[in-house]
Formats: sequence, C-alpha cells, structure tokens
Amino acid sequence: MIRRTTNMLRLPVTWQLAVLYALTFGGFVAFSVYLPTYLKTAFGLDPTDAAFRTAGFIVLAVVCRPLGGWLSDHLSGIQVLGACCVLAGLLAVLASVELPLVPLGTIVFLSLAAVLGAGAGAVFALVGTLVPESKVGAVTGVVGAAGGLGGFFPPLIMGSIYAAVGDYTYGLVLLAATALLCALMTYTALRHRATTA
Repeated sequence: MIRRTTNMLRLPVTWQLAVLYALTFGGFVAFSVYLPTYLKTAFGLDPTDAAFRTAGFIVLAVVCRPLGGWLSDHLSGIQVLGACCVLAGLLAVLASVELPLVPLGTIVFLSLAAVLGAGAGAVFALVGTLVPESKVGAVTGVVGAAGGLGGFFPPLIMGSIYAAVGDYTYGLVLLAATALLCALMTYTALRHRATTA
C-alpha cells in the first residue's frame, strides 16, 4: 500500500489536479464560510440577509458542479476547466472593486459561484481521463483532500488582510491571480498531458 501511494504521489498530474481542485472546490468552501462576514462588513448587511445571500451562493455552486462534469463529457474537460479558471479570475477582480451589491455585486458573486462549482465538476471529470485507471481512486482521495484544505486557508488569509489594512481588495486580487495561474497550468501542462495520454 505504501509503495502504491508513493507511486501515485509521484505523478505530476496528482498535484496539478489537487491545486485546481483547491481553487475550485476550495474556493466554494471558503466563500461558504467567509461570505456572510464579508457581506456584513463590506456592505453593511444584517446577519439574516447575509446568510440568505450566502445560501444562494452555495445552492448555485452545488447545482453547477454536475453541469461542469456534463460539459466536460460533451466538450473538453481542459476547455471547461480553463474557462472556469479564467472567469473566476476576472470575476474576483470585479468583486475586488466592491461594486454596488444590487444588482452588479450580486451578479458577480453568483457568477463566481457558478464557475467555481462547474470548475470543481470539471476537475473530477479530468481525473478519470488523465489518471491511470489503477490509480483513479487514490488520486481522487488526494484531490478531494486538497479541496478541503483549499477551503481552510482563504478565510484565514482574508481575515488577516482585513485586520492588517482594513480592506478586502488584496485578498480578492490574490484569488484572481491564483485563478489565472491555474488557468495557465490548465492550458499548458494539463492540455499537454491530455494530448499525450
């Protein structure tokens, strides 16, 4: 078991997919945890309103996850995931300027929920196509764990940044930069792996 686990961890695709899932599913988890605080602090919403808006974010992301998998099956997992990463980056930039919550800010955050959910579905679709069949289960476990860790750190970072400078802009810009780097990895390393598989 130790030998098989070590061999699986040596696969570059394991770590690439783990990073991508940390962005997509981890981003969804992070917003699920931190969005109520963000909405109350940045926009002055009462806790009930912030909770309902966060619930809408969560529901949309969950609904879009199988849609991302379905699109990956019918189009290309690389294209779907890459597009989701690019859109997540652009939407995070828009969120960083704190547009009026109604309607523009709401549209931005719901769109972000949709692309993060679809991106998470696309990552798991790619596990089945890029990973050797004998290692799919083990790689899925590592990728899933990365998603959980990806949801753990962003709220801590956002809270620390806000405590230091009194503004969420830098945290959202950091999310945008991470998403665009993930898009670059998808369109280069993963696309190369997909074409040679």
